[in-house]
Amino acid sequence: MLFEIVSRCCEHGSIVLALDKSFGEWPEIFSSDVVIATAILGRFLHHSHVISIRGESHRLREKRKVGVVKTGG
Repeated sequence: MLFEIVSRCCEHGSIVLALDKSFGEWPEIFSSDVVIATAILGRFLHHSHVISIRGESHRLREKRKVGVVKTGG
């Protein structure tokens, strides 16, 4: 279903996607279906700009401040 949505939108508008998975981990998202993961990535990456942001999540940092999540280490 996601492939259909991406296919219909990819040449007609913009798609913004934020994930905490690398491209190599995408088959895990699609039940180890490498073919569909590759097809969707191909649609996403055609005419795209990829911005990779590194560092700790703002939400995770805030949870650590209030003690909801323990600090690792």
